[in-house]
Amino acid sequence: MSEDMPLHYWEDLEVGKEETSPGRTITEVDIQGFAALSGDYNEIHTNEDFASKGPFKTRIAHGLLGLAITSGLKYRTRLLLSTQRNTVGFLGLNWSIRGAIKPGDTIYAKVRVASKRETKDPSRGLVVFKLETLNQRRELVQEAEATFVILRKPAS
Repeated sequence: MSEDMPLHYWEDLEVGKEETSPGRTITEVDIQGFAALSGDYNEIHTNEDFASKGPFKTRIAHGLLGLAITSGLKYRTRLLLSTQRNTVGFLGLNWSIRGAIKPGDTIYAKVRVASKRETKDPSRGLVVFKLETLNQRRELVQEAEATFVILRKPAS
């Protein structure tokens, strides 16, 4: 984390605050590497001839690849980067695929503080971030709500 980056606590996160990450282009290497890593060699991802006859007319990236890259992109926003050292844990994710990510698409993570609430432990709070994966045409291709435990400001 950059020295000039402010460190945000639970209290610093404003519901509705939103930022968009820089873009990341999905490559052939990404798709083939993810197939090898995950063992998911479904032909919709790995066989252009097969995929060309399907509904997308070309191969598409694995849904979980889109989720994984979006997860990384969210930390390229100042909003999430500023909480990284104060994140205690990740509690869960509700995730949906809304469209295909194709080789050559550039995706962006749009991150918004959706809600937050106190916990029984006064040193921590819960934050729900709304994540949207957008392609280069700003079409929504994936979305999620991710819940994190974030430290609260220490008592003075």
